[in-house]
Amino acid sequence: MVETHKYPPTPDGRYFVVDGRLWRTSNPALAPARRQELVQQLMDARRQVGRAKRAGDATAERDARAAVDAAKQALGERGPMWWTDGAPDYNRRMVKNTPYAAWYAALPDSPRP
Repeated sequence: MVETHKYPPTPDGRYFVVDGRLWRTSNPALAPARRQELVQQLMDARRQVGRAKRAGDATAERDARAAVDAAKQALGERGPMWWTDGAPDYNRRMVKNTPYAAWYAALPDSPRP
């Protein structure tokens, strides 16, 4: 039986795919407690973005978005790549335009162009 994922991870574990676009995964070298702490900070910051938007507070929204970015960078999802083998970063690129295209096209539930 072939295992399928709603958001399939790439074979190297660096990305997952959503609607044909690659998104960088968190750094797997993070200690579980640290990862959980950062995820909590990220979720708190996302809630702050929502509150600021509902309140129409542009300054609070800008600050909350900066907190989201800081948490995502600390998780390794943005900013410097967490891998060290020199491979380029394809974060936010369409998978069909990357070296992962053939892998993705071969997935059982992969959308066809």
